[in-house]
Amino acid sequence: MTDESKKEMMKNIAQRHQFILERLKEKGWVGVEEISRELNVSEVTVRKDLKYLESKKYLFRNHGGASDLNTIITDKHIDIKEKQHREEKERIAKEANKLLNPDDKVIIASGTTLLAFANEIRVQDSLTVITSSVKVSLALCYDPHIEVIQLGGNIRKNSVSVIGHYATNILESVSCNKLFIGVDGLDFDYGLTTSTLDEALINQQMIDAAQEIIVLTDSSKFGKRGFCKICGINKVHRIITDKNVSKHIVDMLSEQGIIVTVV
Repeated sequence: MTDESKKEMMKNIAQRHQFILERLKEKGWVGVEEISRELNVSEVTVRKDLKYLESKKYLFRNHGGASDLNTIITDKHIDIKEKQHREEKERIAKEANKLLNPDDKVIIASGTTLLAFANEIRVQDSLTVITSSVKVSLALCYDPHIEVIQLGGNIRKNSVSVIGHYATNILESVSCNKLFIGVDGLDFDYGLTTSTLDEALINQQMIDAAQEIIVLTDSSKFGKRGFCKICGINKVHRIITDKNVSKHIVDMLSEQGIIVTVV
């Protein structure tokens, strides 16, 4: 190989690395298959690129791709999060409303996407809702068709939701059709995550109390990790997310047997 050929090869490698890092900055997550297709190189080459970039601490690799190092989600007040990705949350909420059936007994966790869902609920038959979110309770309590069971305990101010053993004790005594839950992060290797230990614990109890686990999340949460793990991705039955999600992510979720609805 001539010196000129070596220089050109190094230039191409540098260009690939730059492309990958720019895509990471834009989306927070990149898939091996997607990068391979866009750059017209083999998946083996992309994996080598990701391994090199990980060694330089630009990213960390995970199943089928890589995530930005800056993926640990910090806890924010619900009033701040409520203003983010509003249109996407509204579309997700409308789609989730279609999953409600007469006489359902459901759990609705806390979070801004779940609050958007509660605001969208329209039922003509009996519906029982158990929730840790004070805002969800207020959104539903005036509907004559909906019985609202507000979990008791300490109020966590950032989420305006209930935490603690009083809430988990009630959840140990019920069995529900569906759980609608949000996440701060969804990572293929690490699973579903949230920002605090107390939220993770009550979410785990909700999962144990429900037959079907439905995740409502906008696409920005994929490839991210919150501080505390809720559960592995194998616990999830269905995910509703927005159209900005990568096709590769949808394919990977579908391979896990998860029903994915994109709106």
